[in-house]
Amino acid sequence: MATIVTMPRLSDTMTEGTVAQWLKKVGDKIEEGDILAEIETDKATMEFESFNEGTLLHIGLQEGDTAPVDSLLAIIGDEGEDITGLLDGDSAPAAEATTEETPATPEKEEAAPATEAAAIPDGVTIVTMPRLSDTMTDGTVASWLKKVGDKVEEGDILAEIETDKATMEFESFNEGTLLYIGLQEGETAPVDSLLAIIGEAGTDVSAVAANFGTAPSTPAKEAPKTEAPKTAAPAPSKTETPKAATPTATKKVSAIDSENGRIVASPLAKALAEEKGINLAKVVGTGEGGRIVKVDIENYVPATEAAPSPKATAPAAPVGEVSQREEKNSNMRKAIARALDKSQTENVNFTISLDVDMDNAIASRKQINELPDTKVSFNDLVVKASAMAIKKHPQINTEWTVEKTIYNEHIAIGVAVAIEDGLVVPVIPFTDTKSLTQIGAEVKDLAIKAKNKKLTPAEMSGSTFTVSNLGMFGVDNFTSIINQPNSAILSVGGIKQKPVVKNGEIVVGNVMNLTLSCDHRTIDGAVGAAFLNTLKQFIENPVTMIA
Repeated sequence: MATIVTMPRLSDTMTEGTVAQWLKKVGDKIEEGDILAEIETDKATMEFESFNEGTLLHIGLQEGDTAPVDSLLAIIGDEGEDITGLLDGDSAPAAEATTEETPATPEKEEAAPATEAAAIPDGVTIVTMPRLSDTMTDGTVASWLKKVGDKVEEGDILAEIETDKATMEFESFNEGTLLYIGLQEGETAPVDSLLAIIGEAGTDVSAVAANFGTAPSTPAKEAPKTEAPKTAAPAPSKTETPKAATPTATKKVSAIDSENGRIVASPLAKALAEEKGINLAKVVGTGEGGRIVKVDIENYVPATEAAPSPKATAPAAPVGEVSQREEKNSNMRKAIARALDKSQTENVNFTISLDVDMDNAIASRKQINELPDTKVSFNDLVVKASAMAIKKHPQINTEWTVEKTIYNEHIAIGVAVAIEDGLVVPVIPFTDTKSLTQIGAEVKDLAIKAKNKKLTPAEMSGSTFTVSNLGMFGVDNFTSIINQPNSAILSVGGIKQKPVVKNGEIVVGNVMNLTLSCDHRTIDGAVGAAFLNTLKQFIENPVTMIA
């Protein structure tokens, strides 16, 4: 049976999209996971993959065409299938076919499924778990910024949602009173699950909530919190007077929730406060409802505050006592596990390794960093050298598919960044065209965004080669798992002083180990070795990289 594919909602603020490029044409066979098209959103141009398989029977928007979210984008079905009926009714495709490819869109929240027995009252809007990234399948409520009874204006931040890539603010596209909360803080549920209900104060929505078809995938008792999980607050009856809206006055107010004592702060503010050792309880919030935001942390000046006390730790278990604790896997950890499992299962890996003499690199970096407003790391040297070496060995810059090998004629190097919850890989587009200082500035900016969970999907997609550096942790050498769909990844160890032979004499030298992991389906051993030796030459002679 044919499936209608609609314009997806690929960002939290996207209302319409433009087809930048079709990667499939009518008549092509489509497999689940194939990239159908590149869609330009209000934030970036992103790849849109198929969640169905079959034959591409119809394209509803040509390259360059712009249309609202949920507009007819394409139809996939059996080869030769008659889709006349679907085309005749393409003015409302979203209502005629159910497809996994249509992400949850707050603009269409009123269309969320509910049983016939629980008709949705007039003026009531069902808010479902949004799809805030192109790979998101589940979301976790990190924190609620509104509570039942609060007035909600269009644009107000309802909650912070943890996706597989970041924690993002989710704003309301409706106004009214928050009548019901379907997922408590710490609970995880699939996209399109009941998140909240908004409507006129006093409206009874208990029947709608009770009969909504999707239950959370993770019960509240598994949430990683020390206090007992809160139960969903009941919807106010028609005789109740809703609580007054949180004032949005310009004066500074306390950021501490008066009911449960929880400090209300944005994820970025929390991260900055932890980094600076600032006690959030002593910061005055200037955001909505006294919420602490980034600028409050940046402008915070302690009066006579003592150094922040270290975090309380659980008392040590008695000697001989078996002790364990459980912590729910984050969506990011689950996504990393899926990606690594796929890479290890599908790739045919081999590794090669060599040492690099870093004496010249150390001296050159010192001279470069003496220039005004310049800061270049050894990792920046490796990234730049990798891009230049790839130009001489384009086989490294390939991707394997069953039917063909894709040669990327552009170079985009991903730089692995370790964060608290796992690992992300921000990408430096067109790396070979950038200077060392440009690369250094971009890597630093992206690393800060990564640690604050502010990377956009566009900043983490499109790599053609990856560099992973553990040298700063004192690691001599290691082997990385290939970041698909790349064909290779470079593992960079730390610089160590070792005895080396120079001019026939044993002297103390500065040595760094490089290990290249390759997919043997696209890269042979000789090709990988040649690339690694070219890379070594560039790093050992940094003057060759300064354009």
